[in-house]
Amino acid sequence: MALSPGDPNSHSRPDLLITSHLHLDWDVDFDRKVVSGVATLTLEKLVSDCSSLLLDVNMLDISSIKYNSTEELQYTVGPAGCCGSKLEVVLPQTTSASFTVSLTYTTSTQSPALQWLSPEQTAGKKHPYVFSQGQAILNRSLFPCQDSPAVKAPYTASVRAPSALTVLMSAIREEDPVAAGGGRLVHKFNQKVPIQSYLVAFAVGALESRKIGPRSHVWSEAEFVEKAAFDFSETETMLKTAEDLCGPYVWGIYDILVLPPSFPFGGMENPCLTFATPTLLSGDKSNADVIAHEIAHSWTGNLVTNFNFEHFWLNEGFTVFTERKIIGRMHGEPSRHFSAILRWKDLQETVNVNLGPNNPLTALVPRLAGVDPDDAFSVVPYEKGSTFLWYLEDTVGGAVLFEPFLKSYYKKFAYQSIHSDTFKSYFLEYFANVESVKTIDWDTWFNKPGMPIYKPNFDESLAQACWELAKKWQTWDISTPAPFDKEFESFSATQKQEFLGTLLNDSPLDHTKLEKMGAMYSLDSCSNVEIVFRWIRLGIKARWEPSLAEALKLATVQGRMKFVRPLFKDLYGWEEKRQQAIDTFKAHRGEMMYVCAEMVAKDLHITP
Repeated sequence: MALSPGDPNSHSRPDLLITSHLHLDWDVDFDRKVVSGVATLTLEKLVSDCSSLLLDVNMLDISSIKYNSTEELQYTVGPAGCCGSKLEVVLPQTTSASFTVSLTYTTSTQSPALQWLSPEQTAGKKHPYVFSQGQAILNRSLFPCQDSPAVKAPYTASVRAPSALTVLMSAIREEDPVAAGGGRLVHKFNQKVPIQSYLVAFAVGALESRKIGPRSHVWSEAEFVEKAAFDFSETETMLKTAEDLCGPYVWGIYDILVLPPSFPFGGMENPCLTFATPTLLSGDKSNADVIAHEIAHSWTGNLVTNFNFEHFWLNEGFTVFTERKIIGRMHGEPSRHFSAILRWKDLQETVNVNLGPNNPLTALVPRLAGVDPDDAFSVVPYEKGSTFLWYLEDTVGGAVLFEPFLKSYYKKFAYQSIHSDTFKSYFLEYFANVESVKTIDWDTWFNKPGMPIYKPNFDESLAQACWELAKKWQTWDISTPAPFDKEFESFSATQKQEFLGTLLNDSPLDHTKLEKMGAMYSLDSCSNVEIVFRWIRLGIKARWEPSLAEALKLATVQGRMKFVRPLFKDLYGWEEKRQQAIDTFKAHRGEMMYVCAEMVAKDLHITP
């Protein structure tokens, strides 16, 4: 059942009391692997007779709750479920229209929002490191909150940490750090733009930065900072292109933090400070489209937000669509289309193989009552959502009409959280005089499972050569000389991915062909993880023994779920290697961030 009327995954009731400001006063303790301190919520009453405050928590050790910093309040913590626990705070009989509730607490050493790394697990090997991940509903294990994307508030923070380390947050630093005693410094931050709870993020480590634009720095451990500065050197161009598409950038700075390899996502759109995986660092800028994606989130998701995670496509579908618009403007329309072609195959695999075409989680607006949003995570809201917007653009008459609509949409709903029907109503109002919109089957698009009912008429010019080379390999008679020229060498990184992806979607290749391909194209020494990932999967599909060690290595040296989960799933399907995959996962589980470890455990059918 749904936990509250407005959000199936949150116990909070922002229809009664809503957070208008958050202040965090934290101590980061590497010895105990906890964050402790006080979270102060400023709350506004929306109804007069509110006797209690409901918040979301998960494994928090709460020691005190006070009303307006003085009056101790009684509280109870409910049983734990897939969405954490309900914290009910009994309010005084008389409360003002606006008041504060301060909660003193300590996180659990097992907090799913935090990844603690020993010095040995970092590139520098000298200092520990910690970072957080809040989306979807993990930040309730970092601080008590109304952990629903329907609630957006500005926040401030004071964070004390060892003086040898740098503290970064999804906010703007207010002043230089000052001494806090005991070899620690206090770092102060301010995020003036209202944001949802999952966007509160921090990292503490031995970090360096390089300036890569007038409003951007890239941060990482010293060992990666120069590579990151090179690969992300087009950030300002992407920002300007996004502004042209979406409107003014309201967040002030746009910095990028390249995290340690265990970070489970390609990127995370934390405002002012995108978190990025080091698997993007290919040395040729070919994976920088992830940065275009995170930049797009500055409007699609962070400025205009899904009301709850059933409407996640409003965040991710719009972001993918905008990301590809940025790519198209920077590199040409064929590149935009080719990016969509590449991911169409991922959508097909997810819908038709992994989840099944009748699985309700393949609907654009799934029902998530009783479901952890992380369990529903897939490419569906990204790719099916983006395809829907492509369809709408075609339906109304193309980009010349649709792009101004999107800019007006971001302006109208800025700083708000909305439902899919809100978007639908605004779209129909904006295009009221366009006859073709009457043909849109909204119910099927929103609520029916399966692949999209429309496939864009893609420009396949960049894909044709990939498909032709794949066919040559598929039809090559290995008793004859290999009929391959140097096509592969002339391919872009994304074309190489499409070539391998095409082969992956066909029958397994003969081992002799795999040996020849690996040697001819030097695939084992490739520095682009996207290419290596597809190459390894191609070998697993053919049950080619050399791919096993490479698969287990890639699945454990980094924690990006895009790579880790398919690799372990593929190995689980290789019956003779299944137990080795399970044993390897168990041996490395402690190095993975919670969300990755939990998802892989389910993929491998490992019960708690």
